[in-house]
Order: sequence, then structure tokens, then C-alpha cells
Amino acid sequence: MLLNASGCLDALAAPEVARAFDAFVTKTVTPLPREGNEPTRIAETDHGLLNSIGLQNPGRERFLAVVLPQLRGLGVPIWVSVGGFSADEYAETCSRLSDVTIELNLSCPNVDEAPEAAAEIVAACRAETPFPLYAKLSPSLPNMADAARAAQAAGADGLSLVNTIRGLALDEQTLRPRLARGAGGYSGPALKPIALAAVYACYRATGLPIVGMGGVSTGRDALELIAAGASAVAVGTALFGDPGVPNRVRADLYKAAAALGFEDPLAARGIAHAPDPPLVLSKVTTNKTPAYMAK
Repeated sequence: MLLNASGCLDALAAPEVARAFDAFVTKTVTPLPREGNEPTRIAETDHGLLNSIGLQNPGRERFLAVVLPQLRGLGVPIWVSVGGFSADEYAETCSRLSDVTIELNLSCPNVDEAPEAAAEIVAACRAETPFPLYAKLSPSLPNMADAARAAQAAGADGLSLVNTIRGLALDEQTLRPRLARGAGGYSGPALKPIALAAVYACYRATGLPIVGMGGVSTGRDALELIAAGASAVAVGTALFGDPGVPNRVRADLYKAAAALGFEDPLAARGIAHAPDPPLVLSKVTTNKTPAYMAK
């Protein structure tokens, strides 16, 4: 399954791009409307993108009444990214959603976070909805595996890994932060090894379905996340420069998998965890027993 990363695609402005994915993930919805952070909110760097959008969105009421019905018209499954500033806010939004998959944005680096631990928020939401819950975790957590296990125990059906990581860029002339807020969420190619490490650790710890994301711009990127344990892959920053990326990544993914002997890319899921192949010693070409084999 190929998805967009939350906040990286306006489906109503580019419906043909949204339909190229297997499901569409919305921008994060909060109970009240948010204008987002002050500009400047985006800065390109040598190896990625910094953003400090600040969860700009129309708020829960307008989303439910206007935006969500329009999104359903796309004809693809909808994933709703849910945010809030307390467990109760997350849970109330979840209680009002139906026939969607819910991604809990537990780790936005550009706003103040809810005081409760991620697992508490997952548990509160689980009590309010029967629909699938995916916990989106931060790569900045000191122990990703422990956080994943806690989310699983609280009722998460899956994980989204990873959100952006906090970064900073300075202006060439003034040496002041390029973003108005200072630091922002860093995404793009440099995030891929971090995402791979998170997916690898959390798959091993939980076995849950995982949406892997971070630095995906090629089929090989997607295949590596699947090999680490992802069951689906999301494309984010690459969409800003190439709206054709969903079809290209999908085609490249099947080619990359086939080149390694996998008819279906998902057949490679978790192969990074397979035991090392047995060591095969080359045939000894002399009658003399090698020293390391001598008793």
C-alpha cells in the first residue's frame, strides 16, 4: 500500500495525485481552527526540507461538515490525521469519525505537545472508536521499541514511522534562524536512515502493521522500508517537487523487488530480520589442513 504523508498533499487541489495513492491521509485535524505558525514556515536545506507549519487546519467542525464529505468523493480510502493538546481532545475527535482509518499525530515538532504520554492518548482514543488506530511516533524518542510496545498495549492497531525530526537552518548572511519559530521538522532524504532504524526496531518489538515514511523518493527507498518491517509506505517531501511520484515509486518498487527475486514487494517484508545465511567455506585446494582448522 502506498500513501501520502500527512500534510504533504492537498487532495482537493490535486485530486488526480491523491487518486494515484492507495489511500489518502489528511492534514492533521485539531478541535479548533488553527492559522499555524508565523512565516517563514518552510526552508530548503542541502539534504532535505525544514517546515514549521504548525498544524494549520480548519478545525474539527468544518472538517467533519465540509472537508471530509468532499474527500470521500475521491473514491479512495481516507485516513484522518488527528491532533490535539490533551488526551480528551484526541478522543473526542476520534469518537466523531466513522469509516476511516485514524492516524494519531502524537509527535508534531512544531507545536506544544499534549501532557499525557502517547500510550495514554492511544488508550483514550481506543475507548472511543472501533476504527483502526495508527500511532505516529517521533524519531526523537529515546527508545522507539518501548514506545511502540506501549502504544500496542494501549490498543494501537498499527504504527506510522516516522514523523519529522527537529532541525535548524541558519541564514547565510545574518546567521539567524531561517524559520520564524527557529527550529522546525526536518524531512527528506537525510531522514531515511532514521526511519529505517525506527521501523526495524518497532517491527521487531511488536510485529504490528507499520506505515514506513521518511526520505522516500524511489522504489528502492520503499523496498528498504518494507524489508525493515513496513507493511505500507508513505511519500512526503518528494511530492512537493514531483506530483508524479506515486506512480513512479510504485512502478520502481515492483522493479526493485523483482530484481531481487520477489514477485510481490510485500514478500520482502521483514527480510532484514532474517538470520544471516550460513557461512560457506571455499573448497580447500591443498591436502594440508589450514592452521585455523587444525586441532
